[in-house]
Amino acid sequence: MLDNLKRYDIILASNSPRRRELLQALDIDFTVKVLDNIKEDYPNDLSAIDTAKYIAAEKAAAYKDLITDKQLVITADTIVVLGDIILGKPKDRENAIKMLEMLSGKTHQVVTGVSLMTKEKTNNFAVVTDVTFDNISKEDIEYYVDNYKPYDKAGAYGIQEWIGHIAVSRLNGSYFNVMGFPVQRIYKELQNF
Repeated sequence: MLDNLKRYDIILASNSPRRRELLQALDIDFTVKVLDNIKEDYPNDLSAIDTAKYIAAEKAAAYKDLITDKQLVITADTIVVLGDIILGKPKDRENAIKMLEMLSGKTHQVVTGVSLMTKEKTNNFAVVTDVTFDNISKEDIEYYVDNYKPYDKAGAYGIQEWIGHIAVSRLNGSYFNVMGFPVQRIYKELQNF
């Protein structure tokens, strides 16, 4: 399937259990290696797509001097965009509730930037999915935040969780991208790497 990758030990540079699960579903052997204190800052003048790609590339760059010629690192970063506002991970309960109130009844974009990097080569790309939420009551938002604690998720939600089941009314693009790892595109990019 991905015979071109047999010469590489693949490293997934992510703590996300969702990204691990999705990469495993591609039947790719990999190890997880996460460096601490990688900054996720970005220049304010970037578009949403460029922001996600920039952060993924910055995460990958932290590994550049640590990998061998036989290693390939995969990094990713997901953001939620509502109009011109980029929503990252919520800081606390109040911030999570505010984000979900902002998304309620609207269409937003989920953008995941991905970086595939070896010593010799880097491929950065982004995938965009449009997600439409029905109106969500304050009670449902608070129930979700209090029971699912979505503090590690861009936009304060996981589509695969309760809120996705009750609120997402339309999806245009990759469902897995909204989970934070666009596996269809990653597989194609790895085939051509």
